[in-house]
Amino acid sequence: MTKSLSIIVSVYNEQDGLLQFWESISKSLLELKEYRLRLIFVNDGSKDDSSEILKKISNESKNGNILVEVIEFSRNFGHEAAMIAGIDHTDDDILICMDADLQHPPEYIAQMLEQYQKGSEIVLMNRVKRHDKIGFSSFSSKVFYKLINWLSENNFENNASDFFLISQDVANVLKSNYRERNRFLRGFIQVIGFRINTLEFEAPARFAGISNYNFKSLFKLGFTAIFAFSNKPLKISLFCSIAFLLFSFVFIVFTLIVYFFYDTPPSGYTTMVILQALGFTVISFMITILSSYFGRSLFEIRDRPIYIIKNIKK
Repeated sequence: MTKSLSIIVSVYNEQDGLLQFWESISKSLLELKEYRLRLIFVNDGSKDDSSEILKKISNESKNGNILVEVIEFSRNFGHEAAMIAGIDHTDDDILICMDADLQHPPEYIAQMLEQYQKGSEIVLMNRVKRHDKIGFSSFSSKVFYKLINWLSENNFENNASDFFLISQDVANVLKSNYRERNRFLRGFIQVIGFRINTLEFEAPARFAGISNYNFKSLFKLGFTAIFAFSNKPLKISLFCSIAFLLFSFVFIVFTLIVYFFYDTPPSGYTTMVILQALGFTVISFMITILSSYFGRSLFEIRDRPIYIIKNIKK
């Protein structure tokens, strides 16, 4: 029985490289003659000419073996929203998520499908090298995974990317569950079970344009991942409170002993300033953590849409 394959491609301001991506992925997909092929572009509110180029690609594909669909968002909702939108809008047997900047090389698709044929329902692509990545960015990625693995009860693959394969059974779980607005999709697919395998790849330099993924994006993603998978920051704030309470108790006892049993009481002004500064720091730290959890919980309670589709072109 012929299997159906959907490739979900997130697009945001990629006008300079879209045609090259289409050319590259077309070559890779046309070698997969045993699959029914669907290419789903999700235009995440691009402000350049990506939309017009996607229309051109869609028109060119009408007489080919690859069914091309273009999902247009009403505005920019983010990369994670684009991926989940593509997953929501296909019922094919196999789904592969990737970016349109050619840093997720299409030639690895065949290897991912080989792992699926061997029984894997999730295939993670771990990036071992990125040819246009500066040392600081590489370091920040390593720190990100070490931090999330320390804070979370789950153990995530180092350097896992948003280039991955999932089966329809896995997709169905993501469609009916894990509908948080604060998403860490590459983390979700690692904790829901099913048989997982990993492959390694080297990301080439971007063909064109400027990456939309920077230190600020990584920092934001890190907070999303921490609050999505861990309550340990709440425990840390509790620990800080207890530690400050014990410190204050010891200092109070020391002050009373000196006051009643020695001729000269300890100097008060400097001590009080230090204690107040330390106390306000601990309180501010706790309020920040609680506010972050509360803000994200409030965002989920509002139940606003993850994305809004303007139109779908088939």
